[in-house]
Amino acid sequence: MNIAKLQIPESRPPMPTDLAGMEAWFDKRLEEKLAERQTAKGRSLAIIATKGTMDMAYPPFILATTAAALGWKASIFFTFYGLELLKKNLDIKVSPLGNPAMPMKMPFGPEWLRHFNVPIPNAIAGNLPGFESFATAMMERTVNAKGVPSIKELRDICIETDVRLLACQMTVDLFSYRQDEFIPEIAEWIGATSYLAEAQDADVCLFV
Repeated sequence: MNIAKLQIPESRPPMPTDLAGMEAWFDKRLEEKLAERQTAKGRSLAIIATKGTMDMAYPPFILATTAAALGWKASIFFTFYGLELLKKNLDIKVSPLGNPAMPMKMPFGPEWLRHFNVPIPNAIAGNLPGFESFATAMMERTVNAKGVPSIKELRDICIETDVRLLACQMTVDLFSYRQDEFIPEIAEWIGATSYLAEAQDADVCLFV
């Protein structure tokens, strides 16, 4: 007889005979099975992206690509203005108007100037023609100077790492968008009900 092939049965406490003990036994076994299922499934992240500005585009893409790098299953549901981030022609801007926490720093010049935070009153940001384009150009130069990927590059990384990019069909209909305006890598065109069914099973769910 080949002793190496002998299967030793799993050691498990006997099932109790009283009702309370049986309920506790079944509860424990259920917890164990759910834990095994969770381990086998792996971690998952669900993000709802609602903003279409440059500064608000970074969080969902950075979080999703980081999750994918860690081996998590990640998805982003783009709804309302967040759909702008799925356009073939990415024309997104950043504005300090109504965004007092946004730093305005010079991306070039001497060291002391690049560390100086320039306060921009809303009266100037809202009334000076072309200021939004200026702020966007400043932010783009800062991003490039620091070696941070662009929004398009982060979106491409999402696609390469199998992050599921989902578009809100209701918003598409609401704003009379055409599907050919968007990148072909969109996994699905779905509604909120469908995505909530997916999000409720995620380990982490974020609203951006």
